[in-house]
Amino acid sequence: MAYVVTVPDQPALPVEGSGDLFPVHRIYCVGRNYAAHAIEMGHDPDREPPFFFQKNPDNLLVGAPFPYPPASQDVHFELEMIVALSSGGTDIPVEKALDCVYGYGVGLDMTRRDLQGEAKKMGRPWEIGKAFEHSAPATPLKPASVIGHPASGRVQLTVNGEIRQDGDLDQMIWKVPEMISYLSGLFTLCPGDLIFSGTPAGVGALSKGDVLKGIVEGVGELETTVV
Repeated sequence: MAYVVTVPDQPALPVEGSGDLFPVHRIYCVGRNYAAHAIEMGHDPDREPPFFFQKNPDNLLVGAPFPYPPASQDVHFELEMIVALSSGGTDIPVEKALDCVYGYGVGLDMTRRDLQGEAKKMGRPWEIGKAFEHSAPATPLKPASVIGHPASGRVQLTVNGEIRQDGDLDQMIWKVPEMISYLSGLFTLCPGDLIFSGTPAGVGALSKGDVLKGIVEGVGELETTVV
C-alpha cells in the first residue's frame, strides 16, 4: 500500500556536538510553573496540580528568525527549559522519572496572548494562542549524559539587550521528575516527547525587529529576531 498524500517531514531537533537528530513525537507544555509568573498572570501561586497544554511538533523553529504570526496584535515571549524524553510509559514513579530523560534544551513558548485571552473568557481550548506555526523556537539538545540533570541555574531572557525575564530553575513549583510522573498518569509518554517546563515572571509583548537572547544556565543559549 502507498500513502495517498505526501508524507510530512519528521520534526526533529539537532543534538549539539553531533550530526544526530532527535525525532519529536509530541510537545507538552506545563502552565504557570513559577510562582511569580502565576501571580503576574493573575493566579494563586499556591502549589496546585500541574496542568498541561500542547504544541504541535512542526511548530518547532530552529536557527531561524521568528515570523510575527497573523491574527494577533499581542504576541508574548516565554523562555523555558526543554526536557527531551528517550523513553516513556504510564504511571512512571517520581524516583524513576529522570531515567526517561535524553537531554535538555532551551525554548520559547511564543503566545498569541490576545487570542489566548479570548479563548479563556469563552472557556475554549488554548491552541489558537499557543500552537501556531513557528511558535516553539528551540536550541539543539544537550544529552543528560554530558550535562547531567540541571535542577538549578539562571533562566534569563533579554529583549534588545534589556533583561525581561530573570529566574532560576530551582524556582519551579513542579520539578522535572514530578512533571514527568504526573504527565505519565494522563498520557502514555513516548520516546521523542518534549516537555516545555514553564517560564519565570516577566513575560511581555514583542514587536518586529526585536532581538531575543535567552539562556538557561548549564543548558544552552537561544537567540532569534522577530521578523
